[in-house]
Amino acid sequence: MAITDLLGKKNVNGKPHIEAVVPAAALPGGELRVIGHGLKPPELARPRVLFGEVEAPIVVSSDEFLITRVPEAATSGPLTIATNGSSSNAAEVRIAAPVAENLHPVANPALDAEGNIYVTFSGQRGQKTPVSIYRIDTSYNVKPFLSELMNPTGIAFDRAGEMYVSSRYDGTVYKVAPNGTMAAYAEGMGIATGIAFDKDENLYVGDRSGTIFKIARDRQIYVFATIEPSISAYHLAFAHDGTLYVTGPTTSSFDSVYAIDPHGKVATFYRGLGRPQGLAFDVDGNLYVAASCGGKRGIVKLTPQAGTSLACSGHGLVGLAFAPGRAAVLATTTAVFHLSWGIQGRNLLE
Repeated sequence: MAITDLLGKKNVNGKPHIEAVVPAAALPGGELRVIGHGLKPPELARPRVLFGEVEAPIVVSSDEFLITRVPEAATSGPLTIATNGSSSNAAEVRIAAPVAENLHPVANPALDAEGNIYVTFSGQRGQKTPVSIYRIDTSYNVKPFLSELMNPTGIAFDRAGEMYVSSRYDGTVYKVAPNGTMAAYAEGMGIATGIAFDKDENLYVGDRSGTIFKIARDRQIYVFATIEPSISAYHLAFAHDGTLYVTGPTTSSFDSVYAIDPHGKVATFYRGLGRPQGLAFDVDGNLYVAASCGGKRGIVKLTPQAGTSLACSGHGLVGLAFAPGRAAVLATTTAVFHLSWGIQGRNLLE
């Protein structure tokens, strides 16, 4: 067999043609699969993949598909493939733009009513850091917002715009004023991680040891549900119908997304994600989870019928929050990105 047959079908059609790019969104460093025909030049030549004018490395190449890695300098816009002096049609791709670095998020970022972004520098458990939470304004200016809080993890806003933050160090949820002063709101939450409000403004707190607590508006605390313990954190998000969805990575590479009804009954919504972490819903009821699916890391989309697809490719993702303008804020273990995604997120307190 000729070596060209081993490397894929030869391009005998001339001009390359792109049929699809999957997924159509990525962080720098993420991998995209380009599907089409005529994507490989004759013999042993390699095609050129261009994000605008920026050339990208190729991981795998054949006549009908190739995998490319998004270069750091890439921006949203056209992706084209050039072979033998011919250029393909353009496929639009959306590339997340860096907003802030040198952070340590461990869960979703959070946005206030004005669109300011809040993100943690969480640190290792028991580690005191100079700044606990940073505030990133709408011009992407990064400023310290909160200090003196050990291991901040989950952040949520109530309908009045008040901020609540969990500490996995002391098991306390703190209420934080706009000027950065804080006071204990509820204590005794174990290893408190993810938090979320329901539409009646009850606050739910995930103790990663195995308990979901419900804190009523009068601060009465109830055990709402129990699930499998997590090695890192629980992440919480409410669907429009009041169902609470929870992720919590375990030592398995085949983890679950749990659905808990308003009465605390636990069901497995989907099983098969690798290290699922932060999650959020769009207005159509699709759930987006920072996780691995089929060996590919990024933001995984789960439809209401539990169909899965990779919606955004990227490494190190731990959470996301939908933002105004059909956009999203994506958090990795060290940085925050803004993605003009074309997806409308649901109002968290509808």
